[in-house]
Amino acid sequence: MTDRHRVILITGGSRGIGRATALLAARAGYAVGVNYRRDEDVAGEVVAACRDLGAESHPFAADVADERQVVAMFDAVESSLGPLDVLVNNAGVLEQQMRFADMTVDRWRRTYETNVIGAMLCAREAVRRMSGSGGGHGGAIVNVSSAAARLGSPGEYVDYAMTKAALDTLTVGLGKEVAAEGIRVNAVRPGVIHTGIHAAGGEPDRVARVAPSVPLQRGGEPDEVARAILWLAGDDASYVTATALDVTGGR
Repeated sequence: MTDRHRVILITGGSRGIGRATALLAARAGYAVGVNYRRDEDVAGEVVAACRDLGAESHPFAADVADERQVVAMFDAVESSLGPLDVLVNNAGVLEQQMRFADMTVDRWRRTYETNVIGAMLCAREAVRRMSGSGGGHGGAIVNVSSAAARLGSPGEYVDYAMTKAALDTLTVGLGKEVAAEGIRVNAVRPGVIHTGIHAAGGEPDRVARVAPSVPLQRGGEPDEVARAILWLAGDDASYVTATALDVTGGR
C-alpha cells in the first residue's frame, strides 16, 4: 500500500509542528484534514498550501476538548475526505511559565482538558472508525508528546509535562489494546523546537536559551518533527506500535 490518497487528520494543524506535518503529508500524497479551534484564516492558509502541492485538503473547526465538536469533526472528515487512515494528535496548550506552587486549579483544568481529554476523545473516535472489528480497515495514530514528559519542566510547566506523560501512557496502553484490530499507536516526543508555543509560555527566545544544553547544540525545526510523525504514520513503520520516538537532538 502506498500513502497516495490516504486520509490524515491533524489536530492543531494550523501552526508549528501541525502545519509542517500537514504540508509534508500533502507532498506525500495524503488527503489532509487540518483541524483548528479559532483562527480560520490561518488554517485556510495551510489548506491552500496543501492544495497548491496537489493534495485534497479541508479545514475542520473543533475544540478537541468538546466531545460533541470532536464527534462532528470526525464525521465531517469522513464525509469530505473519506475513511480516516491516520490521526495526528497534535493539539495542545501551554500556559505561562511559573512555579508549581503558584499555579491555579483553573489552569490545570484548561491544560488537562485540551492536552489529555482532547487527545483521548480524538483517539477514541479514530479507533471507533479504524478498528477492523468494527468494519474499519485499520490505521495509525501518532500522539505528539514532549520531552517534558520525562524531564518534568521544573520551574516552568510541571502541569504541561504531566499531561504529556499521560499522553505517553495513552500511547502504550492503547497501542497494545488495539494492535490486533489493525491500528498502530505511537508518539513523538519533540524537544526544544522553533515554534510559537514558547511565546505562549512567556519566553519567545526559550529555544536560544536552552540550545546549549542540547547535545546537537541547537533547537529543532518543525519539519524535523513532522518527518518523524509521517514515518510513524506510514508503512515503513509497520512493525512499530506502543512506542515513543524522541526528536530532541539528544537531550
